[in-house]
Amino acid sequence: MIMHVCALLVVAAPAALVLNTGLSLLLGYRLSERSLALTTQSIVSLSAIAATILLAMMLMTDQVQYTLDLGRWVDLPVEHFHFSFTFLFDRLSIPFVILSLLLCGVISAFANRYLHRDEGYTRFFLFFVIFLLGMVVTSVAGTIETMFLGWELVGLSSALLVAFFHNRINPVANGLRVWTIYRFADGAFLFAALVLHHLTGGGDLNLMMGPKPWPENACIIEPSQALVVGLLLLVAAAGKSALVPFSGWLPRAMEGPTPSSAIFYGALSVHLGAYLLLRVGPMLEQSPALQWTIILLGGITALYAGLVGRVQTDVKSALAFASLLQVSIIVMEIGFGLRYLALIHIIGHASMRSLQMLRAPSLLRDHRRLEDNIGYSARIKQTSEPAFELTPLRTWRYRFAMERGYLDTILDEWIATPFLNIFRWFDGLERRLVKLLSVRDRRRAAMVASKTDEMESS
Repeated sequence: MIMHVCALLVVAAPAALVLNTGLSLLLGYRLSERSLALTTQSIVSLSAIAATILLAMMLMTDQVQYTLDLGRWVDLPVEHFHFSFTFLFDRLSIPFVILSLLLCGVISAFANRYLHRDEGYTRFFLFFVIFLLGMVVTSVAGTIETMFLGWELVGLSSALLVAFFHNRINPVANGLRVWTIYRFADGAFLFAALVLHHLTGGGDLNLMMGPKPWPENACIIEPSQALVVGLLLLVAAAGKSALVPFSGWLPRAMEGPTPSSAIFYGALSVHLGAYLLLRVGPMLEQSPALQWTIILLGGITALYAGLVGRVQTDVKSALAFASLLQVSIIVMEIGFGLRYLALIHIIGHASMRSLQMLRAPSLLRDHRRLEDNIGYSARIKQTSEPAFELTPLRTWRYRFAMERGYLDTILDEWIATPFLNIFRWFDGLERRLVKLLSVRDRRRAAMVASKTDEMESS
């Protein structure tokens, strides 16, 4: 009974927080900064305590997995398709959800002071708690459709916070770029869910991974089927974690406030693709070709992030590519089957990178203050070393790194522009249809008015 209540609190507390914050805005009741911050931190702490108690009870009873089943919400007789809300607490989901809750609690306390008296304070916290709910749901999801729900909440809140400063052009444009890439990757995720439903009749992860707990479970679908579903999920993970060729949006996401950069692209959101691959780890082992594809993708991304990160001139972009380098190494570890090592790497890197992101603004201020105190002449070092000779290869590498691998151009031509053209075509079609209907309505109203005048005159 206690485990059931704790498991329910882990999911229900963030959902209640979203409802409280969202309804207050819809009803026009503006919460004060103090009450909003206190409510957020209290509910996050409650959910984290519940997750910790659940973990302690599972360790004391030697229980390696606990399932919270909220029942089947849709049950179709055709081929026994069903959709259910199931939450899975095991050796993978509990550490990740505790990490998410702890880091979100720290970021909320930081944001309370960082955004003090900002006009978008309440709006930031609304997006923030939506992100928190999405992370919790994704972490403990026991079905692929439940995971997709949390995945979408994370993507939506991330794009909205990139465009947080909506009175400027660049944040809005970059927010749309992030949302476009997420749409492409989420389409692959949704397609993978449909294929899994077709193969197993449902989206339960136990139907695909077997009833044994993580990481001892084994995939029960055929290797060819695992390859198809795994490649689709790999595209989804690459889009969410900014792996090549989707790496171009990562530095653009730094347009958001520092708290969102720290929690999203430094700590949690950028690791969500790696978490997805960890969750479906047994399926990866079914197909050696899929494993080598993951290793190759991680290696290419690591080389790209290491090369591009060396020429960045602003601290946020440098930290973003440093995060991408570590995430790509984590992906390679997953490809090699080192699941516990990848999980430990995620926890350590997320904690360290969030601290670096939060410290970056004050570190720059302290550095400038130190430079002012020691004087300009002391920090200029005159050397007699010969000038660096630029060979054609070095020049090409430098241009390649400065242009960030030309991935922005590739994404514009292959993904963003086609999507925008499709949306603009539908927008034009809608406008023409509305104009046609409005003309017909005006003509009909004119005919009715003329007939009415004739009847009154007669």
